[in-house]
Amino acid sequence: MNKIYSRIESIAGNLITVRASNIENGELAEVATRYGTSLAQTIRLDKDLVYLQVFAGGRGISTGDEVRFLGHPMQVSFSDDLLGRIFDGAGNPRDQGPELKDNLIPIAGPSVNPYNRIIPREMIRTGIPMIDLFNTLVKSQKLPIFSISGEPYNELLARIATQAEVDCIILGGMGLKYDDYLFFRDTLASAGALEKAVMFVHTASDPVVECLMVPDLALAVAERFALRGKNVLVLLTDMTNFADSLKEVSITQEQVPSNRGYPGDLYSQLAARYEKAVDFSDAGSITILAVTTMPGDDVTHPVPDNTGYITEGQFYLSKGRIEPFGSLSRLKQNVNGKTREDHRALMDGMIKLYAAYKDTVEKKSMGFQMTAWDKKLLQYGELFEREVMDLSVNIPLEKALDKGWEILGQCFEPRETGLKSDLIQKFWPRKSEVMNKTIES
Repeated sequence: MNKIYSRIESIAGNLITVRASNIENGELAEVATRYGTSLAQTIRLDKDLVYLQVFAGGRGISTGDEVRFLGHPMQVSFSDDLLGRIFDGAGNPRDQGPELKDNLIPIAGPSVNPYNRIIPREMIRTGIPMIDLFNTLVKSQKLPIFSISGEPYNELLARIATQAEVDCIILGGMGLKYDDYLFFRDTLASAGALEKAVMFVHTASDPVVECLMVPDLALAVAERFALRGKNVLVLLTDMTNFADSLKEVSITQEQVPSNRGYPGDLYSQLAARYEKAVDFSDAGSITILAVTTMPGDDVTHPVPDNTGYITEGQFYLSKGRIEPFGSLSRLKQNVNGKTREDHRALMDGMIKLYAAYKDTVEKKSMGFQMTAWDKKLLQYGELFEREVMDLSVNIPLEKALDKGWEILGQCFEPRETGLKSDLIQKFWPRKSEVMNKTIES
């Protein structure tokens, strides 16, 4: 039976307080005002005081308005009808399609029991060499994309969404500019990927509480698809906006702030979402890629700092490229020995030579005389950045490996690469191929 209360104790911004009993944290309520009905969620309990965050904001609410508790937490409809649809942070259609109200499932449930998990062991191909070749994405992995404002992280996510070899894409947007929302929608639609995707989008003009709902909605749907045997890739952008919404709500509740004003449970809040990544022993998988923007490019900022302790590496996006030194996939060793026999050796060898190239660039900027070896490194670095690191490069893993050998062949003698002789004999390009590539360059 729904509980109805006709007195609101206090109103502070989007937060209202009601005296009530037998209410659970997370329970939904409807606030009936003279302008209509607003949805609210219980976010804090203090004896008989119940704090609710109103989705549409506190404007227009008076202390005499009626609050009706619904007896259940936030829910989302789950079925195959979700595919190809776009919703807001409250689960309402944003694409002018019909509302889905059947087979409602709760959100924000616990993470999967470790007994039902298996060790990650399969790669997800993306067509991006800096991921597939150097920092392989693995099924059930949880990885952030560390970036700063202005970098093309949404463009990178859109490319991954259209090219990743998975069964379903769940996109969660938090605090997106309306243009970014349209970009995701149009990019997925034009690539034919929208039909296997579900989008939950909170824009910067939407209520703050809806921003907090987006990851939970996306992950609840992803879990149900995974239990059906689907391999699901969840793309979230931007988790810093999610954390800022947590901060805004905690300030409204007058909680004692922690580092830089963020709530003391920031780590737990982030971990509760990232730990949803799973590879089921008898079903599908959930893989999470989440953008985390770093204010001032500061990796010690509380959001990226806490994130780094939860996830299994990171992709570091800088100057429009995935940087090889800031990026790390801790699970790549589980899969890159099973792709092609030269994968691991070529990955290590090319990064080692690129590190030497960076040192040479510094020497050159300081006016040191360039040796013949330095000139080879400069040629190699320029080719590596243009033909491998550039995000416009779109080739499968096998062609990326072949491209790596071609670049080495254009710049070095086989003995200069440090690679094993048996791999060089098998994969080193023939002189005619190297000559043709050099002429094309």
